Amino acid sequence: MKKRAIFLAIVLTAIFSFTTGVFAAGRDISLPVPDKTGGKPLMESLNLRSSAREFSPKEFPPRILSELLWAADGINRPESGKRTAPTARNWQDTDIYVFLKSGIYLYLPKENKLKFIKSGNFLKLTGKQDFVEKAPLNLVFVSDFSKMDKAATKEEKMLYAGIHAGCITQNVYLYCASAGLNTVTRRMIDLKALGEQMGLTAEQTIVLAQTVGYRPKP
Repeated sequence: MKKRAIFLAIVLTAIFSFTTGVFAAGRDISLPVPDKTGGKPLMESLNLRSSAREFSPKEFPPRILSELLWAADGINRPESGKRTAPTARNWQDTDIYVFLKSGIYLYLPKENKLKFIKSGNFLKLTGKQDFVEKAPLNLVFVSDFSKMDKAATKEEKMLYAGIHAGCITQNVYLYCASAGLNTVTRRMIDLKALGEQMGLTAEQTIVLAQTVGYRPKP
């Protein structure tokens, strides 16, 4: 009887963790392998691509988050480590910070996981619009200038950073169009306050943010 009770407790704990505690703050989160097949055809996704500022508060399951992040800037050529989004000279300078209700995480493409950064709900800090704190997910794209060529000027680095982040945001837009999600990219942000909470270094620059969520019920 005791063994049965222990087994039941383990099963219930696993189920609870999977359904409600997957994104609990305080630890790294391993993501499931993204499905790289299916979805709407490219031309149809381009036709459906749009910005929207209305979001359901419903949280994403791990599968959707894994596919979204892989589409954004995941590794699509494992033999070389190259990404779905291009960068000049393969600098791969853009990091994706993932803001959930439970905390701040950093997407690690090689490990396909979220590295825990900080506990707390900082969704509101990612933008000045009201909808950013209502959505379940905000992505913040940060360029690390230390990964770029040292010979590049600051102006050149900012230009490249914008181009690279723009490619990533478009990948997110196309995934959302294919998956029936709403999204919008933004830069109305208190950059100093957000950077301090994220613990960014002097070489790291916030370029853009992007809100993603399910479409609200009519």
